[in-house]
Amino acid sequence: MANCLECNQEIRVPSDVIDGEIVTCGDCGTSFELEISEAGIITLRTAESASEDWGE
Repeated sequence: MANCLECNQEIRVPSDVIDGEIVTCGDCGTSFELEISEAGIITLRTAESASEDWGE
C-alpha cells in the first residue's frame, strides 16, 4: 500500500510491481510512477503526462 500524494487515499500496489510501473489513484485519478529502492521500499512520484506535439 501507498498513499496518494494528492488526496492521501490508499493506493493498492500489486506484489509483483516493477520499477517505473504506473499506478493510478482510484479516488482522484492522479497517476504515479513507482520507484523501488534496492531495499525494496516503494515510493511514488507524480507521473509525467505526454502531450501530443502537433509540430507547432
